[in-house]
Amino acid sequence: MTTAVAPGASQLSAADRCDRCGAQAYLRVELQAGGELLFCAHHAREHGDRLREVAAAVHDETHKLVDTPPSAPDDER
Repeated sequence: MTTAVAPGASQLSAADRCDRCGAQAYLRVELQAGGELLFCAHHAREHGDRLREVAAAVHDETHKLVDTPPSAPDDER
């Protein structure tokens, strides 16, 4: 999904939940008609085509899902 970051959009937090399933939200969609929707990465991908049609702006933080540093092996803890 091609996205634009909404100007002044605040960061999503762990308290922000997907409107579809309740998982942590990584995508905020500001609707052309007003209001916003929050989505987990799974549902953002599933509904991506429709979201592009109705979005005025998208704040995408799905990169956080792959930018996590690996954990130390058990013997180094």
